Amino acid sequence: MPIRMTNFAGRFGWNMRKYFPKLASESYLKLQFVTRGKKQQEYIKMFMESETVPYPNIVNLETINRCNSTCEFCTANKNAEKRPYCRMEDSLFYSVIDQLRDWGYKGHLTMYGNNEPWLDTRIVEFHKYARKQLPDAYIFMSTNGLLLTIDKVKSIVPYVNQLIINNYCLDMKLHDNIKEIYDYVKANPDEFKDVDILIQMRYLKEVLTNRAGSAPNKQATEKVITETCLMPYTDMWIMPDGRLGVCCCDNFEVTNLANLNETPLKDAWNSPKYQEFRKAVAKGRQNYPFCKHCDFIDAGLRMQIVDDILKKHKQK
Repeated sequence: MPIRMTNFAGRFGWNMRKYFPKLASESYLKLQFVTRGKKQQEYIKMFMESETVPYPNIVNLETINRCNSTCEFCTANKNAEKRPYCRMEDSLFYSVIDQLRDWGYKGHLTMYGNNEPWLDTRIVEFHKYARKQLPDAYIFMSTNGLLLTIDKVKSIVPYVNQLIINNYCLDMKLHDNIKEIYDYVKANPDEFKDVDILIQMRYLKEVLTNRAGSAPNKQATEKVITETCLMPYTDMWIMPDGRLGVCCCDNFEVTNLANLNETPLKDAWNSPKYQEFRKAVAKGRQNYPFCKHCDFIDAGLRMQIVDDILKKHKQK
């Protein structure tokens, strides 16, 4: 099935996020911390004890640091943006992809961060190059769909394994252009048989995590979070200027673990700052200043990847 939709617990989940946003957020996060903590610790232990540092499970390569949406949970929205505009140099992008190729990278790759990828006019060409150089990587695009057309979908699907369309709205209805895309794909499934297109119905004013204090609609409290976090061990977060940040929660681009303009990608992933960061967070977020009040947890893609890796590790 080339296209599918999800609404995260249906109308009940939608109404919880709309009418009881803080309760929905806190209940969800508490559940995930309780149910995922042990598995996270297993993976982190395996990562830290590996003879050679495992390569990242997900490379987030943000080529332009701008968005065109108004999501209230994110400072990257066009009404709250504070970052100096930055567009990745072509030479840096191609260098990153070439280094991933030489590393034998077969993990996940997305040209998405705290941004909208279709604001970069080079995005199709970049995906085309990445697919050629990284034939075994799982390349996915995440977009808010505001600029999406049927022609743009057709242009990108030869180069991605998955296209995620986040339909941010207030009424639980597809935007007209996304409805048009949905109907077209449903009517022409053979054109899209090699790609997974997922439409996610998202509430525009949803309260998620505090994103290390950057979320406009959920500020960090003085509560110290003692749980660990997967992101230092799963994600390489590349900003448009070539710096490696800690994760997607650094909306203001203030962290800097290495610079790909100065350090080869493989060395950057295991830079002294990165090693210090991982050792601290492995024992709890309270040990790293940027993270100590952050309540972010990923129970989706990263946990799926971690589950698969741990199963393979136990079979050895």
